[in-house]
Amino acid sequence: MNVKIKLSECVRPLLLGALFLGTVAHAQVQPLNRVVAIVDNDVIMQSQLDARVREVQQTIAKRGAEVPPADALNQQVLERLIIENIQLQMGERSGIRISDEELNQAITTIAQRNGMSIEQFRDALAQDGLSFNDARDQVAREMVISRVRQRRVAERIQVTDQEVKNFLASDLGKMQLSEEFHLANIVVAVPDGASPEAIQAAERQAQELYQQARQGADFGQLAIAHSASETALEGGDMGWRKAAQLPPPFDSMVGALGVGDVTEPIRTPGGFILLKLLEKRGGETAVRDEVNVRHILIKPSEIRSEADTQRLAERLYQRIEAGEDFAELAKSFSEDPGSALNGGSLSWIDPNALVPEFREVMNNTASGEVSKPFKSPFGWHVLQVMGRRATDSSEQFREQQALNLLRNRKYEEELQTWLRQIRDEAYVETKI
Repeated sequence: MNVKIKLSECVRPLLLGALFLGTVAHAQVQPLNRVVAIVDNDVIMQSQLDARVREVQQTIAKRGAEVPPADALNQQVLERLIIENIQLQMGERSGIRISDEELNQAITTIAQRNGMSIEQFRDALAQDGLSFNDARDQVAREMVISRVRQRRVAERIQVTDQEVKNFLASDLGKMQLSEEFHLANIVVAVPDGASPEAIQAAERQAQELYQQARQGADFGQLAIAHSASETALEGGDMGWRKAAQLPPPFDSMVGALGVGDVTEPIRTPGGFILLKLLEKRGGETAVRDEVNVRHILIKPSEIRSEADTQRLAERLYQRIEAGEDFAELAKSFSEDPGSALNGGSLSWIDPNALVPEFREVMNNTASGEVSKPFKSPFGWHVLQVMGRRATDSSEQFREQQALNLLRNRKYEEELQTWLRQIRDEAYVETKI
């Protein structure tokens, strides 16, 4: 059984392809282990690279695809390890820690999403040649990376009311309500300040890959071997996207593609991109489930530790249980500026617009009930479900959808720029 996970669904989810392709040390110890890359204040060892390469090869084989040449695969995997290592060091410097409670909750959620108990999940990992402890370590790393990206990228994304109105009035805004696209990409990178000769060489490579794809070459294998995209090791698979989530000019091009079509290479600030349409499906249903929920958010800070933050959330929960007014406590204590003055109310909201940790607790809380304190990437919460309803796509809901799509699109662009930036600024010395 090949277990899949998805740990992050906020703003732009952190889609993890095959489970636990991590920098783990569960492979046998190599007699002559050596450093293959120096990354700022850390190193990547040959054993880590070998373990990851084996896991990627197994994942590719399970998809029925041909494994690319070893040199190309080693280079792709090493680059992925370098980018991950940089982000993990940033998390370490920022003091990001994953508690045992959070980790256990994440593991339980992963097992439940795969329809398994914890014991069944352990067995499934063993069948895939993975140990439970290594799996926990990798989940913790992915959670750290998710929080680093939340702090460095997602929190600085802003979408104005006018942008939402303009989007809803545009042809593109109307189109996104009816179609969704399953896409894959190949990126041929062009470094900042590249010479005209380097740009021409990248364009020639992109054209060669385009011709190979048109002549029937496996797009996923081409991506694994040649793409500089973050999704390269997943065969370039970007998942399902609305046209509005794609940067220009792809947002206006994708609607005209037939399933299986590949775009000619398009020049972007980061290089040349080829896009392939894997599947297409219709718009969302008109009726949606919404939840009326309010919450109190308490954030750790330089003067309040994680443990103190948790204790404060627990005291507020006890006060609510003792009969104090939720709204008044939210106005006095909540550190969510968007809801505190409204007594913590998020009003009627689509559960899919919320981060997984919040959504899971909300879904398991009955109407009128107050949850026990829990943690999300934003801090510690206490929530109360006020009601549930099924509703059609009202104007307010359309505006919220547009806001989420525009924020996701900005996040995608900002994330790729940020990843290139941290890679360029890091000290990296490869030994292979």
